[in-house]
Amino acid sequence: MPPSRRDELVETAMRVFYREGFNSTGIDRVLREAGISRMTLYNHFKSKDELIVAALRRRDEVFRNRMHKYIESASKDPAERLLAAFDFHEQWFTSEEFNGCMFLNASSEFADPECAIRRTAAEHVRAIGTYMLDLCRAANLQDPEQIARQIHILLEGTCAKAHAMDQVDALPERYAETIRSAKAAARLLIEAARPQAA
Repeated sequence: MPPSRRDELVETAMRVFYREGFNSTGIDRVLREAGISRMTLYNHFKSKDELIVAALRRRDEVFRNRMHKYIESASKDPAERLLAAFDFHEQWFTSEEFNGCMFLNASSEFADPECAIRRTAAEHVRAIGTYMLDLCRAANLQDPEQIARQIHILLEGTCAKAHAMDQVDALPERYAETIRSAKAAARLLIEAARPQAA
């Protein structure tokens, strides 16, 4: 089934907002790239903010599906899957599409923590944390909530550093250095949390 005009608009908005930012991108820029009229936009969305929320939800779906597929094909061992999350991020950081985390970008552009855009960004971050917790529990790690939280912080921290520093320095090897350092720290956390033999 071909995509609907709404789907085309959301896909285009996702790409344009990720590439060019939210506040700096006018709605006409999205409409031009999508080849969609303003009337069509307002048939589906009441405002630019509603379109941003839809674009974030689509990005969440795309990103998490890609990540889950990558991780689950990497290993059947839940502990190794936790580490594969860092390999997935390295692949993402070194791709041509990388422009930081769209959800961190949204959080930095919209100050009100009660607005729908900030809440949608937080939902994505929370979902990644829940997935890490599920893997920690499946790996039978001691204190899985704490380990999942620490691994999640490592992942989010590498996203911020890769975008804020490594991309600015334009040194591709820094991306790998950043994520591999975080992966090494995660490995130490996992090994320390494995059940002790009786």
